[in-house]
Amino acid sequence: MSDTRVPEIKTVAAPEGVEGAGFFATSLDKVVGIARANSLWPLPFATSCCGIEFMATMGAHYDISRFGSERPSFSPRQADLLMVMGTIAKKMAPIVKQVYEQMAEPRWVLAMGACASSGGIFDSYSVLQGIDRIIPVDVYVPGCPPRPEQVLEGLMRVQELAKNESIRRRNSPEYQALLASYNIK
Repeated sequence: MSDTRVPEIKTVAAPEGVEGAGFFATSLDKVVGIARANSLWPLPFATSCCGIEFMATMGAHYDISRFGSERPSFSPRQADLLMVMGTIAKKMAPIVKQVYEQMAEPRWVLAMGACASSGGIFDSYSVLQGIDRIIPVDVYVPGCPPRPEQVLEGLMRVQELAKNESIRRRNSPEYQALLASYNIK
């Protein structure tokens, strides 16, 4: 029998700041980071068996809503986390890139499973050998297919990125160069 423990629910600690009687002061970066990290709206781009594991993660037993991601958005203009799951054919690559480009900043990408990360067992002419060939990826979740616990761990990694990212990072020359390397404007 497999171990089906569900990850512990963590509470959000207050950011570093100055406290006093009736007030709390901190930096805007920290407040915005906490808000972003705990209100991610994922856009699931699911194909194959990884999509089924994502559905299990959305279910009551694992309950992704505990992490502030209970509202999957099927519109790229309302999402800030693109979760690419499963085999991506080369014919689908322009669509994945278009969906990514339509998302507003800040945006993060989670590649779920061996197929989205590296093409998986499908080393053929028609399968994209990892979505990082067309869009930048922030977090990789390994497995074929990954268990719901791994998906939640990947989501927590994205939350850490969102929490610790400066609100000015997306305007930096380094970030613009990264997007330019993927031919994204």
